[in-house]
Amino acid sequence: MIANGIIDVTSKRSVADTADRLESLIRAKGMKIFARIDQAAEANAVGLTMRPMVLLIFGDPKGGTPLMIRYPSIAMDLPLKALVWQSAEGKVLISYNSPEYLQQRHGLDAPPFGALSDLFRAAAQ
Repeated sequence: MIANGIIDVTSKRSVADTADRLESLIRAKGMKIFARIDQAAEANAVGLTMRPMVLLIFGDPKGGTPLMIRYPSIAMDLPLKALVWQSAEGKVLISYNSPEYLQQRHGLDAPPFGALSDLFRAAAQ
């Protein structure tokens, strides 16, 4: 497990293109996008500047609800989130909570949502 529970995947695309691709792949898997927040645009709206950063909040109630019923605390981390952002060095990354972190944090029997790692890697290509 990553020490802080966050996995970073480097993208070959811009933040906007990566977020668009990830959103498209999430929808293609039958999941719902609950929100897309352009953090940099929100900062700009109040006169502040920051590097490009987009937060996607997404999930599948059919998969998440049974987990929340059995492990209520996981509702703090559901729906799932993916942060697409540009580092100070100009790298574009997709960051998300590792399945092992979620397992440990909420006492789950097994790591949840492991297949999403492939989706994030596909979005970064």
